[in-house]
Amino acid sequence: MEKLNYDVLKKSGYKGYILEKAPEKVLQFGEGNFLRAFVNYWFDLANEKADWNGKCVLVQPIAPGLAQLINEQEGLYTLYLRGSENGKKVDAKRVISSVSRCLNPYEAEDYKKVMEVAASDDLEIIVSNTTEAGIVYDPACKKDDMPPSSYPAKLTQVLYTRFKAGKKPIIMLACELIDNNGKELLKCVNKYIEQWGLEDEFKAWVNDKCTFCGSLVDRIVPGRIRDPKQVAELEEINGYTDPLIDVGEVFGLWVIEGPADLTDKLPFHKAGLDANVFVSPDMTPYKKRKVRILNGAHTGFVLGAYLAGFNIVRDCMHDDVVLGFMNKMLADEVVPVLPLDKEDCKKFAAAVQDRFNNPFVDHELMSISLNSSAKWKARNLPSLLEYVELKGKLPKCLAMGLAAYIAFYSNDIQALTDKGLVCKRSAGNEYTVSDDRWILEFYYEHRNDSVKDLVHAVMTNEKLWDQDLTKVLDFEAVTVKNVEMIRKEGAKAAYASCL
Repeated sequence: MEKLNYDVLKKSGYKGYILEKAPEKVLQFGEGNFLRAFVNYWFDLANEKADWNGKCVLVQPIAPGLAQLINEQEGLYTLYLRGSENGKKVDAKRVISSVSRCLNPYEAEDYKKVMEVAASDDLEIIVSNTTEAGIVYDPACKKDDMPPSSYPAKLTQVLYTRFKAGKKPIIMLACELIDNNGKELLKCVNKYIEQWGLEDEFKAWVNDKCTFCGSLVDRIVPGRIRDPKQVAELEEINGYTDPLIDVGEVFGLWVIEGPADLTDKLPFHKAGLDANVFVSPDMTPYKKRKVRILNGAHTGFVLGAYLAGFNIVRDCMHDDVVLGFMNKMLADEVVPVLPLDKEDCKKFAAAVQDRFNNPFVDHELMSISLNSSAKWKARNLPSLLEYVELKGKLPKCLAMGLAAYIAFYSNDIQALTDKGLVCKRSAGNEYTVSDDRWILEFYYEHRNDSVKDLVHAVMTNEKLWDQDLTKVLDFEAVTVKNVEMIRKEGAKAAYASCL
């Protein structure tokens, strides 16, 4: 069977939208599963629904990458958006044609081509997702490196080439998962401008004319289909092979932080995508909504659910007690304290159940449990404290969440190894808690404590929480009672007591 390209796609009888040729308007640093299932998807919809007529040139951020495969397929790849929407199973296929080619800047010829794109009249937007480690200033990078190792140094070269060619400023959309991603990227670029002794006029052009935007991206992208049998079945249906097949969940949200006039400069509003991709002067509320509701839901129920015998998120959504616990926590304790539009938050919370119930994703509870101390502090503790301030009492489910965390980290401790803290759940199997070493050592040191002493040690550990949690109303006494209930009656019974 032939590999996907435009001729093969035509012969396959594909009836969906395809745009074969268009100006290259986007330079995109990153060619992995997430960007192709997210950014390139939205630009593909903009081509179809708004006649945007643009292509994306991808750039490998590191030497080994997908450039050769992408170019062999002329930028085409098959995207499946799979999940649950309004309680119904969704499995939608789309061949993405918004990518023109992929360049590997670690090859001399391709490095020159990146700079040719930088100096082109068609370029309007630069997008990046070079992972959390990508936005970093490395003083070892030099102006004449071809290419420099860090992404911000590469970007500075691109912008300088564009400036020297006398071309119009660009819009920069940073998608890396760090706080203030756009601002941090601009800081790094300014450091290279200083280090390399570039002109003041260029610095003014970058800072005053170009638009550096932070953004919040939200879509779960499992990526490759790993089952060879399923791959073979899809190839038979499609009429071609496609090593670049990508899979993402149906839900997608891209909040771009920038000035209001950016709405008309980007193609997404015209394409009618406002529910999924939009410009906001401040993305902080949307980040808070995601962290407190989506991430907070995960951290709030998975540790107790694992102790209760569950292994993957989807199965939890089919259990009345665990699902009821999560929904009550979100509806009664988290959403009411968020300083955001309540109807908007309720809709986002309702979508969480669909997302967690994705029939195509086996999201393991143990993978979510990684570094739960910092997660509970960032995602759940603020909601609990704000609820106490607003209502003058403890929120039952959030408080039970801390007890579940303590129980998970201390349940029948077997050993402390290089891999983590080995515990055992009532089902009989051992599990390994992964967290900062000092936290694991703390729990190991307290492994023989009574519940009362353990809870007191945890809640007064200001290194964990930046405060003494025993000073919050009757939080300590309630937590002792909750941990004892989890140990004696089981986590599921403890969750049921909150309903």
